[in-house]
Amino acid sequence: MSESYVFYEGNIVKESEVKISIRSKVFNYGLGCFEGIRAYFDEDSGQLYGFKLREHYTRFLQSCKSLNININYTVEDLSKATVELLKKNNFKQTTYIRPIAYKGADSIGPTLADDDNRVLIYCQPLDKYAGKPELSVCVSSWRRLEDNMLPPRTKPIAAYLNSALASLEAAQNGFDEALFLTNTNHVCEGPGENVFIVKKGKLITPPPSDNILEGITRDLVMKLAKEELGIEVVERSIARTELYASDEMFFSGTAMEVTPIVKIDNRVVGDGKQGEVCKKIKNLFFEVATGKNDKYADSCTPVY
Repeated sequence: MSESYVFYEGNIVKESEVKISIRSKVFNYGLGCFEGIRAYFDEDSGQLYGFKLREHYTRFLQSCKSLNININYTVEDLSKATVELLKKNNFKQTTYIRPIAYKGADSIGPTLADDDNRVLIYCQPLDKYAGKPELSVCVSSWRRLEDNMLPPRTKPIAAYLNSALASLEAAQNGFDEALFLTNTNHVCEGPGENVFIVKKGKLITPPPSDNILEGITRDLVMKLAKEELGIEVVERSIARTELYASDEMFFSGTAMEVTPIVKIDNRVVGDGKQGEVCKKIKNLFFEVATGKNDKYADSCTPVY
């Protein structure tokens, strides 16, 4: 395997040169935040496109602000570093990018007040995260973290133990993925994905007030549905039993992309196959992500 390069503390260096102390606050307490970004490779043009870099790094810096992780980088700085990192690694396939900002101090105590703030970006090839084209999902017994626990509009590292517990429970019970409810019993999101249902011709998704991450893929899905397909999009609270009566369900997310849910709690969704709305949105999504839709050209940053 060729040497992997990462962006660390302002420079692109060999991954083998980066050391993080076992005493660091990020390792001991999860005091950090991250982003998930993709770069899509278009076989026809031989081009790799960083997908919505600006939007992702805007959210990344918002996460840092919420958690008092003060880093001296702009959205433009981080976007440029990511393009250079992808070039250095010579990636010619669809790639996942993971920026992390964290507290590197090794003093005892879970405080976010110290000034040891660090930034790391690594990347790796990633094709289909879901592992299968259609998913069977269960409502988890674990509840999603509330806004006054850990801010759900950001991506704190520590919060993903909540996600991991839900995903583990789902896997142990024979499902592909989990779905969270809020403490008021409204549908929230998956462990790392937003959720949509289709009912009576409308596309419905939980609102930000139901403790969701305001997903960047989610925003694009809503825009494509409204502007390209003429579908009414509704952001409102969803009751659990509405899932069982929906015509379609699907997840959206950077890693998950747009992936249909064909069973929920062992109940068949619709006719048990990917629905037409999901199919159309998914096709449009990949056209945008691979630079084949000029209308959305600003979503893609060419690497080469």
